[in-house]
Amino acid sequence: MNLLSDPVTVPDPVALADVQRLCDIADGYTHDDGLFLRAMTESNAWHAARSPFFRSLVGDLGPLTRLEDQPFVHADFFKMHEIVSVSDKDVTAHLTSSGTTGQKSQMFFDAFTIGAGRRMVARLFEHNGWIDDEPVNYLLYHYQPQPGLSLGTSATGQLTCQFAPVNAIEYGLPNTGSGHEFDPFGCVRALLRFAEEGRPVRIFGFPAFLAFTLDRMRDMGLPPIELSPRSLVLFGGGWKGNADKQVGKAELYRRITDRLGIPDERIRDGFGSVEHSVPYFECVRHNLHVPSWSRVLIRSVRTLEPLPYGERGYLQFLSPYITSVPAQSVLMGDLASLHPAEECGCGLPTPWFVVHGRAGVSRNRSCAIAAAEMLKGRS
Repeated sequence: MNLLSDPVTVPDPVALADVQRLCDIADGYTHDDGLFLRAMTESNAWHAARSPFFRSLVGDLGPLTRLEDQPFVHADFFKMHEIVSVSDKDVTAHLTSSGTTGQKSQMFFDAFTIGAGRRMVARLFEHNGWIDDEPVNYLLYHYQPQPGLSLGTSATGQLTCQFAPVNAIEYGLPNTGSGHEFDPFGCVRALLRFAEEGRPVRIFGFPAFLAFTLDRMRDMGLPPIELSPRSLVLFGGGWKGNADKQVGKAELYRRITDRLGIPDERIRDGFGSVEHSVPYFECVRHNLHVPSWSRVLIRSVRTLEPLPYGERGYLQFLSPYITSVPAQSVLMGDLASLHPAEECGCGLPTPWFVVHGRAGVSRNRSCAIAAAEMLKGRS
């Protein structure tokens, strides 16, 4: 399957014509607001006709004229309810958001939704020049796949290995037979072997695990190594349960360059969630720009009114591409701020956002929280 060129077709080409046009935009960073609003209107009508929940939420919404008028569903709703807008036979994937315990978002994907999401990732990899024909070594700080594992992070890890041929894959969270466990010594051995081989290395996953791997190398008295300058680090997830040990992003990037020899421009963070599977990758100046197929709003934590650039509030994601679940507009539990393109200076023409942390304290757990707990006592 060619993720860039193979067609990805909406379930109803007539009812979702503008959704198709939006998702067919090949440029990763261009905003056509008129097309986006029309596509959101189509998406709302699609879900209202198929989901009693969404129909009762919005009533007769009609055409959208402003993004701010778009209703939203809180991400926590999907931790307590299984809601779909397609028949069971059309569900091709079922992913969850958390670790082995705690509340989990249950998200269901039809062929179009999962195909469109994968193509978005491919187009952003192409935009950044991360698609290569040379075999590479992978160190994945994700859960090693196993039968029955439906975590979104595991699926993401497998997807990102499709953009350069695999020479070897090592997992920072291998399957032990009774679950997954962080293996710092295995990670150190993998990095040393990869350095000797000289091939590019791609390191994907939770930043905390790489940080603790670097700490282990230092504690073992190992000197810095020089991985190929064409290596790539792409993070996904946060520190969550290890906030007391968290290293600032700039400091962590500096340590990666110092200890592994990977250039700063080849170290990027990513942001996403199983409830809103549009990929967000840092630019060369390490800001998360909004891609062509989505929009971001920030809402007041007191009134839920939209906030202007620079102010902190709840993060709201919008994208009409998801046809399987009424998650085309999701209010996250993250606090964030939105900023105009020109404040970045990287040259990308779309706004960018900063995630400042989670709002409040709850029992909800993410993949990063569950993964971070594995680090306790092993750092």
